[in-house]
Amino acid sequence: MPNKGVDSEGHSVRLWTGAEKEGRTTSKYQIKGGDVMQMPKVMLVDDEVPFVETMKKRLEKRNLNIVTAFSGEEALDTLGSNRDTDVVILDVKMPGMDGIETLREIKAKFPLIEVIMLTGHATIESAIEGMKIGAFDYLMKPCEVEQLMAKVQQATNKKREHEKRIRDARAKEALFKHGLA
Repeated sequence: MPNKGVDSEGHSVRLWTGAEKEGRTTSKYQIKGGDVMQMPKVMLVDDEVPFVETMKKRLEKRNLNIVTAFSGEEALDTLGSNRDTDVVILDVKMPGMDGIETLREIKAKFPLIEVIMLTGHATIESAIEGMKIGAFDYLMKPCEVEQLMAKVQQATNKKREHEKRIRDARAKEALFKHGLA
């Protein structure tokens, strides 16, 4: 299916790529309500390599830009060079730095990045602790991909709204500083 867009003169256009003609899309942008939005950039963090590889393929089919890490330490290192990450999907039970400790570090170093905790070993205590530390939400493994996609989109929207508010506040501050407000 083609992407819809508008040309430089305001005419509606349909944009095709070879992949889209085959029923796939390789675009990292989504057109929604006339606005072009960048697709979410998501980091998957889990020590179970087969789970990460399978989930990565499933989410990439839904046009997400996926980065992976197999430990809390690797996630923090990778986020340092991927600061445009919108959402981290983080397993709670990992050797070494567990998910709760990783969440604390992510929120300390990258406070706008939203984190969805994902585990097959959930307890109410770890769910409550994760939410207190700042997790966006908490899902049990295995979860439906569509349920995870909905949470990723909600978390991305929340992050981008925070970023917009920060940009708007900085713009107002600059205008005020220069006597233009």
